[in-house]
Amino acid sequence: MIGPVMIGPSSSHTAGVVRIARAAIRILGSLPTEATVTFYNSFARTYEGHGSDRAIVAGLLGYATDDTRIRTAFEHAAETGLQYTFQSVGNASTMHPNTIKLNLLDSNTGRRVEVIGQSRGGGVIRIVEVDGFPSDFSASLHTLIIDADDVPGSIAFIASVIAHDDCNIATMFVSRKGKNDAARQFIEMDSPIKEITLAYLRQLSWVHQIIYIPTLD
Repeated sequence: MIGPVMIGPSSSHTAGVVRIARAAIRILGSLPTEATVTFYNSFARTYEGHGSDRAIVAGLLGYATDDTRIRTAFEHAAETGLQYTFQSVGNASTMHPNTIKLNLLDSNTGRRVEVIGQSRGGGVIRIVEVDGFPSDFSASLHTLIIDADDVPGSIAFIASVIAHDDCNIATMFVSRKGKNDAARQFIEMDSPIKEITLAYLRQLSWVHQIIYIPTLD
C-alpha cells in the first residue's frame, strides 16, 4: 500500500495516529491542555517501539504527518504545557487491532470530548465513536457533526439544506440515544459548506450544536 508523505516508521502506527489526533482536536475545537490516550490491541503492544506515542502527541499539538517535529513531540508538549497520560489495553476483542481512544480537555473553555479512532493502514483512519455516539467517518472529506432533537423529518431537512448549498453528501451516519431523544448526525461532503448555511442550521430550535471539520490534510 502506498502511504502518505510522512515521518516514519509506519503509516498505520505513525501517520494514521497523527491523523486520529488531528481529527480529535478539530472535534474539540482547540488544542487540548490535558489528554488521556488509551492504546488497544496491536497498538497497546507496539506503541512505544513504533513511535505511536510521539505521533499521538504530535497530532494533539496540531502537527501534520510530515512535520519533522513529530520526532521531538514530547519536548514540544512540555514547552506548551500539554499534560498527557498513556494507557494500554492489550486484549479488546471487539475492537479493531489498531484502535486509540482519546479523552481530551481544554481547560480554557471547559470543553471535553472522547474520540475513538482506528488506523486502517496507509494513513487511512476511521473515527468510530464521538462522546459515546457511534460514528463512521474518515476526516478526509468535509465533515459536519450535528447534535439535534430526534424530530420527524430532521434528517431529510438537513440534507435538503446542504443540497441547496450545492454540497454533495458522500456519507451520512446517524446515532441517537433513543426514540425522540438526542441524536447526532455525521455527514461527509465532497466540498466545503458556506458559513451562511451553517449559521442558518445553527439557529434552528431543534439543533443544539454543529461542529464543522474541513477536510483533514
